[in-house]
Amino acid sequence: MRSSKTSRRLVALALGTGLVSAALGTAVPASAQPTPATANARYVGGAEGAAGNKAFFDAVLKSVAKRQTANPSLASVTVYYNASQAPSFRSQISSAASIWNSSVSNVKLQSTTGGADFTYYEGNDSRGSYASTNGHGSGYIFLDYAQNRQYDSIRVTAHETGHVLGLPDHYSGPCSELMSGGGPGTSCTNRYPNTTERSRVNQLWANGLAKALAKVNKAA
Repeated sequence: MRSSKTSRRLVALALGTGLVSAALGTAVPASAQPTPATANARYVGGAEGAAGNKAFFDAVLKSVAKRQTANPSLASVTVYYNASQAPSFRSQISSAASIWNSSVSNVKLQSTTGGADFTYYEGNDSRGSYASTNGHGSGYIFLDYAQNRQYDSIRVTAHETGHVLGLPDHYSGPCSELMSGGGPGTSCTNRYPNTTERSRVNQLWANGLAKALAKVNKAA
């Protein structure tokens, strides 16, 4: 469950693969598929990952804020995701969304086939699964085949979805901590955020509409 890369790497990816941004729900063309997976998809952490996680969360929040600004009558914060580019993981993605929706109250995840705040993709990548941005204000989650065979697939998906809601990686944590990712090993099958993680997400999205609008206004 690798975290997102820095903007420099994202720009390089965009230039090298011809990644096209189309505001929300940006598609990654087949030619942009990541490198083939190795026998063991690995996890990467550190300061670079922490910065990348925050960039991804900020991109999603900015996307949500734009929609909220266009529809001021909306009373609650909903983050829309598009899973059409990850058909092999439709069930896991739906389960991950349900887990988060039953765990937190200040933000909800909802599937859409139209413009989304972030998109799921699938494929092979030696770095494993990860959350990232395309460098142009939209976010996406990549689900690696090999890693999802080695680890509990719903846990992997729920973990990566946790980045959408603002949680960083914490690989040294116990299995009871969702954001510990692959740290506890392949035997860990916990799919739910613990009390601290749930509280943190609710805190981040408390008065989410006001915070989202403030962020947009500040960036303007």
